[in-house]
Amino acid sequence: MQTSLNEPTTRKPWLTLRRREAIACALFIAPAVIGFVLFWVTPLAVSAYISLTDYALAGTPRFVGLENYQRLFADRLFWQAVRVTLTYALIVVPMWIISSLTLALIMNQKLRGVAAFRTVYYLPAVLSGVATAMLWAWLFNYRSGLLNGLLSSLGLQGPNWLGDKNIALFSIILMSLWTMGWYLPIWLSGLQGIPTELYEAAEMDGANAWQRLFNVTLPMLSPVILYNLVINIIFATQLFTEPMMMTGGGPQFATLSYVLYLYDNAFSYLKMGQATAMAWLLFLFTLALSALVFKLSPLWVYVESERRG
Repeated sequence: MQTSLNEPTTRKPWLTLRRREAIACALFIAPAVIGFVLFWVTPLAVSAYISLTDYALAGTPRFVGLENYQRLFADRLFWQAVRVTLTYALIVVPMWIISSLTLALIMNQKLRGVAAFRTVYYLPAVLSGVATAMLWAWLFNYRSGLLNGLLSSLGLQGPNWLGDKNIALFSIILMSLWTMGWYLPIWLSGLQGIPTELYEAAEMDGANAWQRLFNVTLPMLSPVILYNLVINIIFATQLFTEPMMMTGGGPQFATLSYVLYLYDNAFSYLKMGQATAMAWLLFLFTLALSALVFKLSPLWVYVESERRG
């Protein structure tokens, strides 16, 4: 049979339910995608280009290829900054983890007034880094500082904490120990998430306190240790405020950190291309080191769901 010309034909509507859902989804995620492109992808692309140019904040960037990286690798101060930062990180990262974990183990006990101690130890985390650096600069003052004043009362001659190139960096390392309370809530949440049944079973098997620590607490806490390790590596390689405010990178570049030298190249020497190249090298180094830590994590990190699988 032939269809009549006057008979209305039924067409499938263009705006179907599936398409309406797709449009709604696109509208909802558009702000996040646009923000990511504008404020993350675009700056990364621009900084990658600037690292290949000769740019002094004024004028037009002049493309020089890999010349900025070649100059850095031939720069004595660049390698001094790398050495200072690596020395700081190799000492501070284990020190932060061990000291903050030890403090958390103590604070996790049912002790009188433990809540007040938790607040006191966490307080440095909410203070300004500049204010903290200025406070410690006064404590380390050779002539009128509190530390040398205490040593003088004991009949001892205090060192020039920030003026001696042999101990200036270690003075900053000593200062960094004060901020170990920053990790206290993370450790405590991990410790309180360990099932008490594991400790009860260990006690029934005759395990002492040290055996419970190494066979129960640390394995169950290993994901938190992994997190703190990665975060500490990132923080340690970005040392800036303390040497900037306390020593200016001296004496004799003994506290010239990597980020401080990057800042000097950008805003003191107006070598923005070279500073951006330093930023990319730091990013790639941190990324590679973090990836290595995650790659090796299955060897020592206990994940209960994977064990069950």
